[in-house]
Amino acid sequence: MTDTTDDIAEEISFQSFDDDCKLLGNLLNDVLQREVGGLFMEKVERNRILAQSACNMRLAGIEDTAELLEKKLALEISKMSLEEALTLARAFSHYLNLMGIAETHHRARKSRNIAPLSKSGDDIFGKLMQGGISPEELYNTVCKQEVEIVLTAHPTQINRRTLQYKHIRIAHLLDYNDRPDLGHEDREMLIEDLVREITSIWQTDELRRHKPTPVDEARAGLNIVEQSLWKAVPHYLRRVSNALKKHTGKPLPLTCTPIKFGSWMGGDRDGNPNVTAKVTRDVSLLSRWMAIDLYIREVDSLRFELSMNECSNRLSKVAHDILERVSVDKSEDRHEGWGQALSRNQLKHHSQQVPSLPTQLPARADLPSCTENNGGSHYTELERPGSEYMPLKDGQDSPGLESSHDSHHNSIKSLTNGSFASSNGSLKAGISRNSSFTSSTLVAQRKLFAESKIGRSSFQKLLEPRLSEQPEIAPYRIVLGNVKEKLMKTRRRLELLLEDLPGEYDSWDYYETTDQLLDPLLLCYESLQLCGSGVLADGRLADLIRRVVTFGMVLMKLDLRQESGRHAETLDAITTYLDMGTYSEWNEDKKLEFLTRELKGKRPLVPPSIEAKSFFSVYSVVNDANNCDSSVSKTVLEVYMLENDTPTILHHRCLFSLSYIPLICFKKTVSPHYIWSFQVAPDVKEVLDTFRVAAELGSDSLGAYVISMASNASDVLAVELLQKDARLAVSGELGRPCPGGTLRVVPLFETVKDLREAGSVIRKLLSIDWYREHVIKNHNGHQEVMVGYSDSGKDAGRFTAAWELYKAQEDVVAACNEYGIKVTLFHGRGGSIGRGGGPTYLAIQSQPPGSVMGTLRSTEQGEMVQAKFGLPQTAVRQLEIYTTAVLLATLKPPQPPREEKWRNVMEEISKISCQNYRSTVYENPEFLAYFHEATPQAELGFLNIGSRPTRRKSSTGIGHLRAIPWVFAWTQTRFVLPAWLGVGAGLKGACEKGHTEDLKAMYKEWPFFQSTIDLIEMVLGKADIPIAKHYDEVLVSESRQELGAELRRELLTTEKYVLVVSGHEKLSENNRSLRRLIESRLPYLNPMNMLQVEVLKRLRRDDDNHKLRDALLITINGIAAGMRNTG
Repeated sequence: MTDTTDDIAEEISFQSFDDDCKLLGNLLNDVLQREVGGLFMEKVERNRILAQSACNMRLAGIEDTAELLEKKLALEISKMSLEEALTLARAFSHYLNLMGIAETHHRARKSRNIAPLSKSGDDIFGKLMQGGISPEELYNTVCKQEVEIVLTAHPTQINRRTLQYKHIRIAHLLDYNDRPDLGHEDREMLIEDLVREITSIWQTDELRRHKPTPVDEARAGLNIVEQSLWKAVPHYLRRVSNALKKHTGKPLPLTCTPIKFGSWMGGDRDGNPNVTAKVTRDVSLLSRWMAIDLYIREVDSLRFELSMNECSNRLSKVAHDILERVSVDKSEDRHEGWGQALSRNQLKHHSQQVPSLPTQLPARADLPSCTENNGGSHYTELERPGSEYMPLKDGQDSPGLESSHDSHHNSIKSLTNGSFASSNGSLKAGISRNSSFTSSTLVAQRKLFAESKIGRSSFQKLLEPRLSEQPEIAPYRIVLGNVKEKLMKTRRRLELLLEDLPGEYDSWDYYETTDQLLDPLLLCYESLQLCGSGVLADGRLADLIRRVVTFGMVLMKLDLRQESGRHAETLDAITTYLDMGTYSEWNEDKKLEFLTRELKGKRPLVPPSIEAKSFFSVYSVVNDANNCDSSVSKTVLEVYMLENDTPTILHHRCLFSLSYIPLICFKKTVSPHYIWSFQVAPDVKEVLDTFRVAAELGSDSLGAYVISMASNASDVLAVELLQKDARLAVSGELGRPCPGGTLRVVPLFETVKDLREAGSVIRKLLSIDWYREHVIKNHNGHQEVMVGYSDSGKDAGRFTAAWELYKAQEDVVAACNEYGIKVTLFHGRGGSIGRGGGPTYLAIQSQPPGSVMGTLRSTEQGEMVQAKFGLPQTAVRQLEIYTTAVLLATLKPPQPPREEKWRNVMEEISKISCQNYRSTVYENPEFLAYFHEATPQAELGFLNIGSRPTRRKSSTGIGHLRAIPWVFAWTQTRFVLPAWLGVGAGLKGACEKGHTEDLKAMYKEWPFFQSTIDLIEMVLGKADIPIAKHYDEVLVSESRQELGAELRRELLTTEKYVLVVSGHEKLSENNRSLRRLIESRLPYLNPMNMLQVEVLKRLRRDDDNHKLRDALLITINGIAAGMRNTG
């Protein structure tokens, strides 16, 4: 189930939920009365009552009356003007969004009021110990657990970030409204605040007018960290630690975190040409900048908290050393006259005191979260005067000091315009180059400098505590002050790197690794514990240490992802360039032989010249100028590039074999030459640039390199070779090893064919000595394998995909076990059930036995990121659910199929299901046209919700359509076809062959089969046949309407047999909370669908009408809000 009520829908208290819905609905009505007038609001209410009445009739089984009411509603909507339709769409869309906020709020509220909370650490730890798990085993397993949640930029988050923030503020106000001590005046003020927020939402454009860039998407991910995860992680770890101490007697170690975070935002270049090497570099640096900025705020607050004097001897010595260094620096400053040339270090220190923000950083990136200021610094960071000092020229008036805003804006501008040689040496350069440096100029400069010093020092006294003269006084403040200073220098260095500006910093001036930042914090923690102040140590300081351990220096390590074919194209260019043939034309054995040989070698494969220029002419010396056969290229002795009419040696071996162009001659010193023209394709250059950036950033900043559409062992070795080559080149240029280690290379098996071969591919890889030793040496004996849910589902249908994914995981685990290699499975789950989505707990608990052994990686995409992690309370709950689900799957693995017969039945169902699905989607010549007519798929591109194209290639077929718009389009029509098509045929076929009782037993005893059926049942509960029929009747050509009718009959068959297997009398019988939530949305959701049909009908007659297009996009927003998922 992808409804955001997924794991804890049953926890909602419907009375309080209804109260909040009523409150928000009434306030929205009041706002609309004022904004659009009472007359129109009467129409809104009439449409709502018609929809509500039709829903009531259907629930009562009075279908004829319900159909009459729905037709009347459709008629009312068809008579509306465009302006009225637009306003109605906006009104109902906001109603649905407000209901969604109320749902989220009540899940959080209920989780606070239930003890012990289901699936919490306390709950699961207790059950495991009751089940025979020893305290020691439980403790060790939790401490060793490694779960990584990877946030992706998949385009399914339909709400603008502006509206997301406003929704968060409403959620906070609802939370405040729950306080029992709230007085009458306070409650009235709260209502006024809610009215202001709702008014602001109504007056805000709901639609994105421009596509987001990959950097925009990355900023959205970083904002999730800032607004929610930053607060949630310490709370979550405290809950786990407390539960662990309760049941085992030992708390979670301070430097242990069962969960970390990764990201694809800015690194996923599969089919997205907008994600370039530069984007990846910038996003990685931006992530580092954000991490440092957040740490500065925390350290700033911590300095004021730790004001005590007593400390350990170690901390006292460190504080004393810091004071001595400060004293030496001050002494040097006093002895350095202004008229004298300033030293480089002093200038560097002066220029670094005022970190100005780069123009590429996101708006508000330097400010606390928009929702709360609790996590931010207590002190506003001011731009100090004097940072923009420039020497005066003769006759120039003395300038006044700029305002802090202008100084902030111009500091980078002056650098980028070339005013200064560098940020560090600007002052020195200005003085030394001014030949007419008169005494009057010097006086003016001294005056300006003195004024700047006065301003800076007085501001400094107001903002920060004065450093103690004795190390015994406030030693923690001294140490943390030094930490803050290094953090600020680190931030400034990152700003310069982001702006591509020069900067000179000694390595001890800034933090590069997590351990460097942890050391002084752990020293403070140890000192407080030794001095009997453990209660202080376990407060804000412990939270900061846990944040550093969880988020590191980058918040979320960035994965890179690229399609396997792009690597083959790159190796084609290289092998052709080196006259070795065409790599992609070789068979698998020859590829593996070549790749393994090169990986064992110590020299680079790619010559620098292939990357040096995108286009150049090459002249080669050959032994026999009369021989024009292509084999001549094999006798090349030296290769030249023409530079200023002079041939220059590039390489001492043959580079490539291309067609010959006329013979030409040069000076006598050069033999006759043949000329070739060689151009590195942009796609090839981009791949090489990406590996170069990966080498420069290393595993300290980056996570995994994921190969999509992987199908062979050579796909993995190709990436290993390109990675090795880039690291050799970068290391040679730097004169030292590359930062961090090599990235782990992760094959992603997506299609059904590739999933079936996944185990064989891993066996082949691990049978190669070089690769197996590489995994043991560089990746701690861990092989990571990713399985894709989206494309497999689109390829063969949801049921077949689920079964093939199950078998693939079994085979991959077995292959790794054969070679003594540990395996981490990376699940590429989408938000919707059609793309592998569903409740986290249910998904993990239904994995094959042995596939979750304390490690797991999983993607969270699009709207699910905001839904699960957008609020700290819900984020804490989701993190705890991830932890306990993985723990249970590790210590108490789910049961495998009880008997081999069950596997045979699954094969039978899967075979029939796949045939039925593919015969409809890929083999029926009418289906593609029906799909385009019956859904708003063609119009989804106007949403501007993602930076990548909706298709991998320009083909209009289903095959090259991405899985997200495929699922998204069917979700809009409430038919949700990708999640159930083929399932009914498969179950029916198994039942007709006498397996009905087997299916019922499988549902009761096999977690995988039960979860598969339950997820399909949830989807069927959200499907709506009358609404889907309405789309067909209005939008689909008469010749194709029979196909729609046939599909609706197939849906009814699926419902019938799902209920037979589950034993339920009606859909969602085992999840009444979900059913009630869905029913509560229908009075607003059904009119939105009918309005969408009407707008689509008009738009397809007038496709250039931008107002109609806006109305359509708003209906898409509203339906997505009502369905609580998109694609």
